[in-house]
Amino acid sequence: MVTPALQFKKGKKPNSSVLFHGLFRLPRCMVHTCTSSLEPHYAVLFKCKFRWLRRSRMDVLRPTLIQIGGRVYRKNLIQEQAYQHEEEDFCAGPSDCADEPCDAFVVEETEKGFQCRVEVPSPLYKYIIGKKGETKKRLETETRTSISIPKPGVEGEIVITGQHRSGVISARTRIDVLLDSFRKKQPFTHFLSFALNQPAIQEKFLQFKEEVLEKCSKDHGVSSSLFQNPAKLHLTLGTLVLLNEQEIQKACDLLQRCKEDFVDQIAGGKPLTVEVAGVEYMNDDPAMTDVLYAKVHMKDGSDRLQVIADQLVERFVASGLMLKEWDRVKLHATVMNTLFRKDPSAEERNNTMTGKSSFKERESFNGRNILKLFENFYFGEVQLDSVRLSQRFSSDASGYYATSGQLTF
Repeated sequence: MVTPALQFKKGKKPNSSVLFHGLFRLPRCMVHTCTSSLEPHYAVLFKCKFRWLRRSRMDVLRPTLIQIGGRVYRKNLIQEQAYQHEEEDFCAGPSDCADEPCDAFVVEETEKGFQCRVEVPSPLYKYIIGKKGETKKRLETETRTSISIPKPGVEGEIVITGQHRSGVISARTRIDVLLDSFRKKQPFTHFLSFALNQPAIQEKFLQFKEEVLEKCSKDHGVSSSLFQNPAKLHLTLGTLVLLNEQEIQKACDLLQRCKEDFVDQIAGGKPLTVEVAGVEYMNDDPAMTDVLYAKVHMKDGSDRLQVIADQLVERFVASGLMLKEWDRVKLHATVMNTLFRKDPSAEERNNTMTGKSSFKERESFNGRNILKLFENFYFGEVQLDSVRLSQRFSSDASGYYATSGQLTF
C-alpha cells in the first residue's frame, strides 16, 4: 500500500520534498514498488536519494564513539575546521555536551552549590583560557559556572564551581574534550625504548655506515647525514606526551606495575638475548626510501620480546598515557632516516599522522643497492634487560637518551 505522501497524479512532476520524506519512512523492500510508477530518470534519482538518506540516518543512529578518561562520548556529525593557531577559541555549543550526571569524576556539594576539581598540566591552561580569555568566558556563560585556573607555569588544579550540579558536570565534560583534543596535537616528550647502544653493536653499525658510504654514496640522496647516532641506537615501543612531573611519575609507577604483573614472568628473570640482523625499509618504493631500519628477533626463536612490547603498550594505552597506533608494536632499530639531514637529533614517530614536517620537506634516498648489498648484514647480539622511559631531545653520560624511569628484569 502506498502512503499518502507518495500519491501523485500521473504525468505531473512530483513534489521531491514530500517524496523524499515518504521514502525515508519506508522499509528498503518497498522503495522499488513506490518508484516503479515514476519516469525512469525520476526513479533513479529518488532511489539514490533514498540510499543517501538511509546512510545518513544510520550515521545518526550509530555515531562514532570516542573514549576519554574512561568515559564514552558520541562524536557529532559536524564539519571540523583546522585550528589556525594553537590558542584559537574553542566553540562549545549547548548541544555539544549534554548536562548528564557522570560517575567518572567527583562533584562535591558545597555551601554555595557544587564544585569539581580537575588536574591539568600547566602547558594546557592556555587552551582552556583561549584568545583574550574568550574560551573560558564562553564555557562559564554556557554552563553557568565559574572556572578558576592557576597562574601560567604554576602546577595545580582547575576548579569548577556552580549552583547546579548539571552545569558543573557539563563544564567538566567540555574541558575534558577540549584538553583531549589539544593534547593529541602536542609533540611527544618521552618514549618507551630498549637501548641497543652496546659497544659491539655500535662497532658493527659504524662498519655498516662505512661500507654503505663506500659502495652506495653515488646513489641518489645517500650521504653520511642520514645515519643514526650510534650512541642512540634503540627500539621504540611507543611515544608519550608527559607535560609535568606528576605525569612522568605516573608513567614510572605504571612501568613498575607492569614488571610485577607480567614482564618478570615472561622474561623468566633473565635478560632477553636478541640478534640484530638484516635491513628493511618503511615505505613502498625502495627507490624513494625515508627510513631504513635493522631487524631484530629473539635468538631462541621465541616471541617473548614481541609479547612484552605489545603488553606494555596495551597497558599504557589503557591508562591514557599513550595513544594506540598499531595492533602490534613494529620492533625495529632505525639506522638511516631522512629526518636526520636537517636535525641529527630528530626522532621518527611510528606513524604518519604526527609531526609538522611534511613529506615535501624530506629528501628521500634510493635504497635499492643498500637493500641488495646489506640485506643480511649482521649487527650483532645484545642482552636486553630493561625498558626505559626515555626523554626526547636529551642525552646522558653515555650519549643515550636521558632516562626518566626504567623497568629492569
